Amino acid sequence: MSADSNVAPVIIKRKKVVGGGGHHGGAWKVAYADFVTAMMAFFMLMWLLNATTEKQRKGIADYFSPTIAISRVSGGGDGSMGGESVLSENTLPQMGTGATSLRPSESDRSRGTEADGPAAAEVGDGADEQAFEKIEQMLLGRSGESMVADDLLVHIVTRVTDEGLVLELSDAPGAPLFDDADAPTEVMERLAGIIVRVSDVVSNSLAIEGHVRTAPIVVASDRSWDRSADRAATVRDLLTGGGLDSRRISRVAAHADREPVRRNLMDIRNNRIEVIYLRRP
Repeated sequence: MSADSNVAPVIIKRKKVVGGGGHHGGAWKVAYADFVTAMMAFFMLMWLLNATTEKQRKGIADYFSPTIAISRVSGGGDGSMGGESVLSENTLPQMGTGATSLRPSESDRSRGTEADGPAAAEVGDGADEQAFEKIEQMLLGRSGESMVADDLLVHIVTRVTDEGLVLELSDAPGAPLFDDADAPTEVMERLAGIIVRVSDVVSNSLAIEGHVRTAPIVVASDRSWDRSADRAATVRDLLTGGGLDSRRISRVAAHADREPVRRNLMDIRNNRIEVIYLRRP
């Protein structure tokens, strides 16, 4: 017993080792990466909103929309998923159902939906659509013979917008609408005569807008505004001189080279006159 009492007791000390070097296993890195990614997405969104047009933003939104559309139009409606774009370049004061103060309409019309029967008659847009269709048939001969000669068809492009039916009359290679002195050519005079005859079958008011291409050389003074205004006024005189009631012309506007239809600003197609058959209030 005395021998055993002289043996030193064995003490085992257990030390708890914390892994990760005291950095919680690196979980903070994942959280920080998520934060940086979110901030990058936020700043990219802010840049896109500032650097794109309303049409480009609509295209981006439509790209991420479902394959089966919930709404026929992107914004401007009064439904649960319709909504409106707060960044729209054409935003006008709203009145109740999404119609504008300049052109009030029913909620379905402001959403771009179509209706048949009595509901369509109440909207009041059917008459305009029929008038636009009649004009396009007369000009382009979609349901028969066209009143426009083949050599003039190359100058005409039609499209229907919220404002009305747009007749886009533009230069063609070797066949301009105006000469170097901005005097109307024979082509322009023939087109004006056709528009007068077409206008006799409808009662819509008209708007005339002048556009020119960007000058291919640097000039001392920019005359694009004066040229587009002179061309629009000339077309007005051609129409009224051909028999169109001057009271039907709602406005004559000049846009210079600010609204090109071709990416190349010097393309001759940017030299154009737009005659718009306006929707009736």
